[in-house]
Amino acid sequence: MTEEHQTLALLLFSAFVAVTLGITTWVSRNRRGSAEEFYAGGRLFSPMENGFAIAGDYMSAASFLGVTGLIALFGYDGLLYVVGFLVAWLVVLFLVAELVRNCGRFTLADVVAARMRERPVRIAAGTSSVTVSVLYLVAQMVGAGSLVALLLGGTSDAARAWTVIGVGALMVIYVSLGGMRATTWIQIVKAVLLLGGTIALTVLVLMRFHGDLNRLLLTAAERSGHGAAFLAPGLKYGGDWTARFDFISLGLALVLGTAGLPHILSRFYTVPTARAARRSVVWAVGLIGGFYLMTIVLGFGAAAILGPDAVRDSNAAGNTAVPLLALDLGGGAGSTGGTVLFAIVAAVAFATILAVVAGITLASSASVAHDLYASLRRRSGKPRSEVAVARVAAVGVGAVAIALGLLARDLNVAFLVGLAFAVAASANLPVLLYSLFWRGFTTRGAVWAVYGGLVPAVVLVVLSPVVSGSPDSLFPGIDFQYFPLQNPGLVSIPLGFLAGWLGTVTSTEVPDEVKHAETEVRSLTGAGAA
Repeated sequence: MTEEHQTLALLLFSAFVAVTLGITTWVSRNRRGSAEEFYAGGRLFSPMENGFAIAGDYMSAASFLGVTGLIALFGYDGLLYVVGFLVAWLVVLFLVAELVRNCGRFTLADVVAARMRERPVRIAAGTSSVTVSVLYLVAQMVGAGSLVALLLGGTSDAARAWTVIGVGALMVIYVSLGGMRATTWIQIVKAVLLLGGTIALTVLVLMRFHGDLNRLLLTAAERSGHGAAFLAPGLKYGGDWTARFDFISLGLALVLGTAGLPHILSRFYTVPTARAARRSVVWAVGLIGGFYLMTIVLGFGAAAILGPDAVRDSNAAGNTAVPLLALDLGGGAGSTGGTVLFAIVAAVAFATILAVVAGITLASSASVAHDLYASLRRRSGKPRSEVAVARVAAVGVGAVAIALGLLARDLNVAFLVGLAFAVAASANLPVLLYSLFWRGFTTRGAVWAVYGGLVPAVVLVVLSPVVSGSPDSLFPGIDFQYFPLQNPGLVSIPLGFLAGWLGTVTSTEVPDEVKHAETEVRSLTGAGAA
């Protein structure tokens, strides 16, 4: 990497940081300081604005860097992430978006607590939301470290460590000063930049192959070293039955996990009505769908133009495939075009990471303050003190994410996000669906559903090949691997639903028919919604 590359990329990145910090400063001077302002941006965003913000929140480093790298390395099997990430929005659109907007105020726990005893439900849901958020943040931190290692022309552990720390510090500033309004505008700016950069790279890849997709795929297969197997299922997940079950587990986690992600659910509260929330999702699905179609072209383009070996040599997990592809498409190392395009893509990738970590940090700090702190403090506390706690929580969450990001720096970011999706689908989705659709659901059922999915998911990850027992593990030198699958979703998601059912049928609590009727009317009509 030449000094010219580094300087230009750092200048573009610095420009984005300056603009976003300017937005944050401006918003912090014009906000009212209320909980509604901090958590939901005053509910003033239009469906189009919120749709772009949702897309910006969802199109993370896992999508731009991780998914493209997996397609470049494993061909067809890498497409599972694209399909899972996109199909998941059908669950959100038809089962979650409008109902959650009507029933809640700021967090997932608001929806569940509407008809349950508040304290145990809020503590359980808050704990789960923070766990999912931290796992998701780790993936973004790993992406940041990989990108800066490439940008600085090396794989220095010190450079990657300081990058993770710097990204963590910026996200704390965004959240603590600007709240939801600043975070939303940062995500809108990032979505526009990311879509623009992805469109430009996709056009350049197609021009390289004269618009012939068949030639692109055949060239990718030829350069992969696997031939036709590169374009067929099984290269990554078809070796044995364990790999096939891992494939099913990952697919379940991706499709069901989005509806349980705290930072996605919180976006539905930033619009004034449920109809606006639904229209936001329609905007988001269109933008996200177009983006993922282009990542397919970029993934196979990286395999065809660079070759999987070059991608793997730069980063074993494939996280740097897109920046390397941009460098080649612009004219190669040392060329002005390559320098400019690489710098732009690196800056856009940084923008992606910063915007996503801001949204996740806000959601997790909201869970700490609005659910955990509000449940544990005395009722005499002032409402505004909750916002102060959220700002402090942002610092704590950031510190934990930085520490774990340094530990997991050699794992693929899309794979790490898959783990976060599995925990969200196991702990958050069962309690959310039961609360919305099961008349007889009880407080014990809600608490058991959360912990019955959360605890097995986390324990199975700890006992899986992700943490120990293989050369690619977090701790390759030790072995306490007892669970063969890398993603726990196949086991932990059914356990979450089973625990919720078991807790309800064994509970002596009589379901409150009046509260259920009130919640049902409110969820379907919006009557009495915040």
